[in-house]
Amino acid sequence: MAISTVNISFKEDLLEEIDQVARSESRSRSELIREAARAYIDRKKRWERIFAFGIKQTRNLGLKEEDVEAEVGERRARNARR
Repeated sequence: MAISTVNISFKEDLLEEIDQVARSESRSRSELIREAARAYIDRKKRWERIFAFGIKQTRNLGLKEEDVEAEVGERRARNARR
């Protein structure tokens, strides 16, 4: 796998936080930023799968947006009574 070098800009305070965390974990700034990028991408993909599942389920069950809103409202009301 080829490696590419990129230049990115950070506000100084964020860069200081990045460096602090990297030092505390005994790794480089680049390693920390690579892991953060991977974690962001993984989280984004998970949410995309969750939303796709929700869309599929609403279609399979014949639900409309207002049905989902009503269910959420009912659930919140039940939780508030507890």
